[in-house]
Amino acid sequence: MNRAVQVAMAKAGQTAESLAAQVGVDPKTAARWVSQGRIPQTRHRAQVAEILNKDIEELWPDALKRREPAWFRPWTEIEREASGLRWFESAVLPGLLQTEEYARAVLKSGPLMADAEAYVDARLRRQAAVLERPRPPLLVFVIDEAALRRGDPEVMQPQLDHLIELARRPNVLVHVLPLNAGLHPGQAGPFIIASTPDGEVGYLDDQAAGRLTNDVAPLWAVWDTVRSVALPRDQTIDLLRARSWMT
Repeated sequence: MNRAVQVAMAKAGQTAESLAAQVGVDPKTAARWVSQGRIPQTRHRAQVAEILNKDIEELWPDALKRREPAWFRPWTEIEREASGLRWFESAVLPGLLQTEEYARAVLKSGPLMADAEAYVDARLRRQAAVLERPRPPLLVFVIDEAALRRGDPEVMQPQLDHLIELARRPNVLVHVLPLNAGLHPGQAGPFIIASTPDGEVGYLDDQAAGRLTNDVAPLWAVWDTVRSVALPRDQTIDLLRARSWMT
């Protein structure tokens, strides 16, 4: 157990249920904050610390430590400064759009499973750094429909609700590439194109690690193709809302 959080809750007369009601989360989520290594999302952390009358560092000393793999850190810096991100995913939902539970399920199924909890927190902090900045970037996502069909319904239902919520933001454009589009060049793997003050940078992912590239012309060619066969924004939201494959 996280003794600091446990003691602070007792002194403040708070329970998981009372914290959840004040912060606006499920009581099960608040209950996990007492466990060692479980840290509230960035947008909730300050609220909890204020309710418990403690500093964030007292409750969660590891909250500000860098948890991304070393090879991934250069990309997170680019991501935080980018004025635009164009992101294609074929198998899972993009990291910036993932709920906490979906991120946990994805990370526990891959090579980072041993430290999944730490990486879940890093992913949520990364989301906040991009999505909640004062002037957020233009974010355009093309997601293969196959990614929407993969996952436990208990995890996927709230994840799809979250996706719809984000897709309604004026700077977030989500497009689903339907299965009936057939074969397409994006099947070679996911990628991101970042527009930065210093030019465009690409990011490609594989089984071992990701890599940056300044040669983005091939990525633009694939992007133009997958974007052209993806559903428009409104039709994508309708598809996410209907989620007929779950019935």
